[in-house]
Amino acid sequence: MTEVFMFPGQGAQRVGMGRELFARFPELEQEASEVLGYPLGRLCLEDPDRQLGDTRYTQPAMFVVNALAYRAAVADGAHPDVAVGHSLGEYNALEAAGVFDFRAGLRLVAARAEAMAGVTDGGMSAVVGLSETTLRFLLIRAGFDTLDVANLNTATQTVLAGPTADLDEAALILEDAGARMVRRLDVSGPFHSRYMTPAAARFADVVRAAEPREPRFPVIANRSVCPYRRETAADLLLEQIDHPVRWRETIEMLLDHPDPHFTELGGSTVLTSMVRQIRRERDGSAAPRPRQRVAA
Repeated sequence: MTEVFMFPGQGAQRVGMGRELFARFPELEQEASEVLGYPLGRLCLEDPDRQLGDTRYTQPAMFVVNALAYRAAVADGAHPDVAVGHSLGEYNALEAAGVFDFRAGLRLVAARAEAMAGVTDGGMSAVVGLSETTLRFLLIRAGFDTLDVANLNTATQTVLAGPTADLDEAALILEDAGARMVRRLDVSGPFHSRYMTPAAARFADVVRAAEPREPRFPVIANRSVCPYRRETAADLLLEQIDHPVRWRETIEMLLDHPDPHFTELGGSTVLTSMVRQIRRERDGSAAPRPRQRVAA
């Protein structure tokens, strides 16, 4: 059996997340709060100032909860053969594999969140029920060259990024063409698109100053669908910001491993739902479900 650990990213946050984990690993909660300069446990458990949906706070919070969930899984006897993460979750996969330690990883994530939060002119929309080829054709035919494919989640779930007015206008065309759902996502900007290139540039000095180590086990990159290597880690992390998340290709590749077993950490089920959908689409054993969980 191939044990695959999966780490969710932004969009999986919720008030109350990490309650049992903070109680189990109080020293790491304290360390995270010291690094970030605010009480992380209070943010996650109470969110009194409604900051958990703010990218600057969401990404560090998700990273810490995922990291503690990994430690809990290992303490309970589980060990991955390979790890993957969706967008932000990839930093957890790398931290779990020892590419950088908890404190260094959290600092990277906090800097990434600050850079990405600075790009606010635009948004993202999930499109369910159209193939990537059909979606791209419809966008080209309708003249929406301002919209980028940001997340290739399943064969029938794709996330677009770009100017909000164009996302709203395109939604009407895509629904008329047969999309079962076109829904704007609650994110602050057009992640994983050309519009995030300024964020990648702001993040470049930070990520290039990091000193990554060789992974202890394979971590599959969102950008390349290939295992991370120490010497290319910085480039992949920068390109991940303004290029699509190739999630479907990643899972399809892992499904070719011997008897793959997927475990999603952090209390979310969004990635597990997508794995089930990808299995169904790959096997052709059932029609896609009309409702799918969406990841940004």
